[in-house]
Parts: sequence; structure tokens; C-alpha cells
Amino acid sequence: MIIQVLGTGCSKCKTLYDLANKAVQETGVEAMVEKVEDIQQIMSYNIIMTPGLVIDGYVKVAGRLPSLEEVKKLITAAKAA
Repeated sequence: MIIQVLGTGCSKCKTLYDLANKAVQETGVEAMVEKVEDIQQIMSYNIIMTPGLVIDGYVKVAGRLPSLEEVKKLITAAKAA
């Protein structure tokens, strides 16, 4: 599983990156979490407002900061799919 946190370094983007890593640890899912700061790559997902959370190429959250529980649910659901 590849989890991408889209954002150019704002505080919410950094927080989402930390939440994604924590969610991966707490769920035990095998995943790589990476930051995507390149604006062209972010725009390729049609994200206008950051932060964004992409799991295996699918945008799951855009323009807001989800809770840790929500991130865990999104990761678990993506694993089951």
C-alpha cells in the first residue's frame, strides 16, 4: 500500500503526515507513507486545497485534516478492498 500526503509543507500537511504514519503503526498495515510536495503532482490529483490523503492512487481526503480514527478506517478499508 502506498499512502501519499499531498501538501507543500503547511502545518496541517505535516500533521496529516504524522497521523498517516501513526495510523499505519496502529493498524499494522504494511504501507509506505510519502510526502508529495510537488505542486504539479498534487494538481494531477485535482486537489485544489491541501492537505490531501491519497491511498493507492485514490484521493480519500482533500482540503481538511481528518482525525486519526478516520485515517485508520480509510487505511483498513483500502486494505480490505
